[in-house]
Amino acid sequence: MNSATIILWCIAGFLFLYSWKDGTSTVKRGGLLAWETTKQNALLIVLAFIIVGFVNILSPDELVKAWIGPNSGWRGIMLAEFIGMMLPGGPYVVFPLMAILFEVGAGFAPVITLVTSWSTQSLLTISFELPFMGWRFTVIRWGMGLMIPLLAGAAAMFIWG
Repeated sequence: MNSATIILWCIAGFLFLYSWKDGTSTVKRGGLLAWETTKQNALLIVLAFIIVGFVNILSPDELVKAWIGPNSGWRGIMLAEFIGMMLPGGPYVVFPLMAILFEVGAGFAPVITLVTSWSTQSLLTISFELPFMGWRFTVIRWGMGLMIPLLAGAAAMFIWG
């Protein structure tokens, strides 16, 4: 059991005990909602881990090191921004993929860029953003947002190598 699991167990335990003070009906409602959420997302999580397992086995280590490795410099940071924009899915899919890339030799700065790009510039968000926020907002946010992953990657490269 790693530290993240222990922290999540502590948070869940605290919330369980805190809800208990409002009576068993609160605990029951929370448990039912948790079960419904689990049923809705279980298949997604299992499929994400299957994808991660195959990516781990099939990812060519030398290719990862060559393109986004620790010595890839600006080319690796710029490629990582593009890859981050293209990554589909939520954190259950993306973070395990990023961890595998890091494990097989991706550099610290490109992975920072990748995480930042995915979280700020995912192309999937445009389909939601445009109808609600409009073209002007989307273009301005995207134009400004393109620099954020590059700056994060550059800072990581200069501070931590």
